[in-house]
Amino acid sequence: MNGEVVFNALVLQGSRNIFTVVPAGKDTTLECRIKGKILKGMDDYYNPLAPGDRVTVEINPHHSDKGLIISAEERRNMLTRFNQKGQKSQILAANIDLALCMTSPASPPFRPRFLDRLLVQAEASGITPVILCNKWDLFDGDHETEERFSDYRRIGYNVLYISVKTGLGMDELRLLMTGKTSALMGQSGVGKTSLVNSLSPGLSMKTGKVNEKFNRGNHTTSISVMIKLPLPGEKTFLIDTPGIRRMVPDGVKAEDLCLYMKEFAEFSGHCAFGLSCSHRSEPGCKILEAAGNGIIHKDRYESFLRIGDELASI
Repeated sequence: MNGEVVFNALVLQGSRNIFTVVPAGKDTTLECRIKGKILKGMDDYYNPLAPGDRVTVEINPHHSDKGLIISAEERRNMLTRFNQKGQKSQILAANIDLALCMTSPASPPFRPRFLDRLLVQAEASGITPVILCNKWDLFDGDHETEERFSDYRRIGYNVLYISVKTGLGMDELRLLMTGKTSALMGQSGVGKTSLVNSLSPGLSMKTGKVNEKFNRGNHTTSISVMIKLPLPGEKTFLIDTPGIRRMVPDGVKAEDLCLYMKEFAEFSGHCAFGLSCSHRSEPGCKILEAAGNGIIHKDRYESFLRIGDELASI
């Protein structure tokens, strides 16, 4: 005997073929497995489903809180990373509006090249990135850090200075997120879990301390989790993704990298060697010229070289 079929159920989290989903218009959740363990079209991914996915579920007629996932709806977009262990794309979140790329000026220290990788991934996924600089109350006035954030704004990124601890910038962030589905990305230790707890009081997710010896964070989130936020409107969600120590952009070819770095893209194809230019040493390279005259920041150009080398080696 088959159970009721529920269309348009939302995946909140999942691991090892066990997923928590919520049917549209309901508050109760279902524990579901994939029928047959394989979903059509998902063979190329490390994980078949992620928070934000919409699925069709058949409810177990004998256990109303359990079911089988029959199929998944086509995604509007998805945020991924390259999983080096599985050598496949790992889906972090699906059907999202904003990629909140979180960093900090100190504890752990600001790492712009890691942030560049998050931005490349968001751009490649067709998702609007927002740079969140948390722990701004700890900023000591370092000129280089301030100059880098100014440059991100110059090239067109939305940069928010916030402090979960003091409340700085939190109202502006809540307004930006209202009515949208956002995915939160960043290194361990930058305060992602603390931010989630602040946005959803009473959730009380476990937070971790920064490792003093290595000045980096400890993982407190091991899987992506989707949370409905208590903000105005019925459709404000946040997907908290696991802390990342090494970010390898997914779905990006080394030769196309400049297309996903905002201030590089306008020069792509205009070099003397056209699309064959590697943007490293060729005469007449417009990207090298832009890097030389400051239109492209020297550190962003260095990020371009390093990311490109890594992508070429995969």
